Amino acid sequence: MVFPFLKKEKKSKKEEEYEPDLEPTLQDLISPSAILLTPNYLKIDEKYFRGYFIYTYPRYLHPAWLAQMIFLPTNFDISLHIHPVSTALYLKKLLRKLTEVQAEILERQEKLKVRDPELETAQRDIEKLRDKLTVGEEKIFHIGIYLGLYASLEEELKNLENVVRSIFETKLIYLKKATFQQKEAFLSCLPVGLDKIYINEPLNTEALTTAFPFVSLDITSNEGILYGINSQNNSLILFDRFSLENANMVIFGTSGSGKSYFAKMEILRNMMLGVDFLIIDPENEYERLAQSIDGTFLNISLSSPHHLNPFDIPLPKEEETPEEVLRANIVNLVGLLRIMLGGLTPEEDALCDRALRETYAIKDITPESDPKTWPQKVPLMEDFVSVLESTEGAESLARKLKKFTEGSFANFFNNYTNVSLDNRLIVFGIRNMEENLRPIAIYIIMRYIWAKIREELKKRILVIDEAWWLMKNEDSASFLFGLVKRARKYWLGVTTITQDVEDFLKSDYGRSILTNSALTCLFKQKPVAIDVFQKAFALTEAEKNMLLETTVGEGLFFAGDNHTTISVVASYLEDQIITSSPAEIAKLKKKKYE
Repeated sequence: MVFPFLKKEKKSKKEEEYEPDLEPTLQDLISPSAILLTPNYLKIDEKYFRGYFIYTYPRYLHPAWLAQMIFLPTNFDISLHIHPVSTALYLKKLLRKLTEVQAEILERQEKLKVRDPELETAQRDIEKLRDKLTVGEEKIFHIGIYLGLYASLEEELKNLENVVRSIFETKLIYLKKATFQQKEAFLSCLPVGLDKIYINEPLNTEALTTAFPFVSLDITSNEGILYGINSQNNSLILFDRFSLENANMVIFGTSGSGKSYFAKMEILRNMMLGVDFLIIDPENEYERLAQSIDGTFLNISLSSPHHLNPFDIPLPKEEETPEEVLRANIVNLVGLLRIMLGGLTPEEDALCDRALRETYAIKDITPESDPKTWPQKVPLMEDFVSVLESTEGAESLARKLKKFTEGSFANFFNNYTNVSLDNRLIVFGIRNMEENLRPIAIYIIMRYIWAKIREELKKRILVIDEAWWLMKNEDSASFLFGLVKRARKYWLGVTTITQDVEDFLKSDYGRSILTNSALTCLFKQKPVAIDVFQKAFALTEAEKNMLLETTVGEGLFFAGDNHTTISVVASYLEDQIITSSPAEIAKLKKKKYE
């Protein structure tokens, strides 16, 4: 349908010519509302800008001399304009300069004047540079370095100028204000490659490389996962932990500093690359993670239906004999009994060793028997107690162990193993285990995991959260150290997480675990422990203060001999899965039921 009254009226040519264009352009949208140009500064809206240029350099420039300026906690621009110069043309200038210097030296000699060290040094420098330019080792560039400072108040701009001048002048580098050239200085500082001031100094290649300001180490590679962002230069911390000398990692931090969040983020990202995970979780923090990605969560407690038999024995590998495997298993079991009984005397130690051998022998698990039949004949704790009862002098040990074979403890400690590690993510949650039994449960879980890891070579990572539970006892700490030390041979990486840093580092086993871990991540620390940290990791004062003041999810990341700052960043979906914040979890549950 046509509506004649809606038709545009035809305008005359004169009306079209003088009609203003009211459509805003991109330039209108991004332009400031006002710019005030003065000889000493620009005022752009409510911000003050002042431009500077470097006009004097010392004879020698130290590497990364701009780095201190880069780390200044304020907004500023640094622009480096590098103009290549013809080598042939510059060689002619150097020849002329060399002639002048030599002539002056000869004149002083003829007049019997005292030699001038500055002239002799200049002669040597010119000849050295000529030689390098001639053979192509060096090139000459004209470099202009311009600096733009920003502030909200003019007085603030003056104070900032004093700070910047002091930084440069300690290095014998001098700035000048671009008086009556503030507009040109502003344009030269923009990232558009315009050198409007063109106040340049000639520098050779070696001197020019020292102006590169980004000295913070980049820990990155072409493969692996994103661990975080380098908070000093915003580069990515990206690599594969299995490419290092070992795949072990230690994570230290106070409660709520982001330790578990970081560990869970790494789990999600590494699983996409085919890595399997086994997790010992004292607080059931990883339960939501397991449920979200179809992992297996095993609730380990006295009333749990999931059982692990401490007497399970691994099958010998090709390079091992049955006797070696049996002996190592008995040694580990004696260590478990020390934890269960609160220590053993040398006599009790010997009695337990003999009783364990007899317990296995009764089930026909001996060095002479076929190892393939061992899994079907594994004894239980009650079998061991029966042997102790019939052993002279071991009656008291049998009575102490009865509580693990009878009553409420028997459900966990006196049953055959009924769990498997078939899933790619297995979480052993022990929050519901009695506190005094947790070290025992963790030890049994670790023995079971280690036995299964030896059976099949596969890329895996074992995560032990709140590892200080194991460091309380020498036997469990020793077992953890042995596991960390041997993990590389079985394509295993061990992640050790703890908040009780002092006890961990005071232990000889704790320090050995740290030494055998190629990766370390340090989150926020308490003032009482920071001196121990500084000594252990050779931290600078700045790094020490950073660990005291840093926010959640930020810290220091060590990879081999290299380390840098890290800021942990997760995507929205990752955050929904791995968050441990009670407030966030409550929101998610509420959203789920709405």
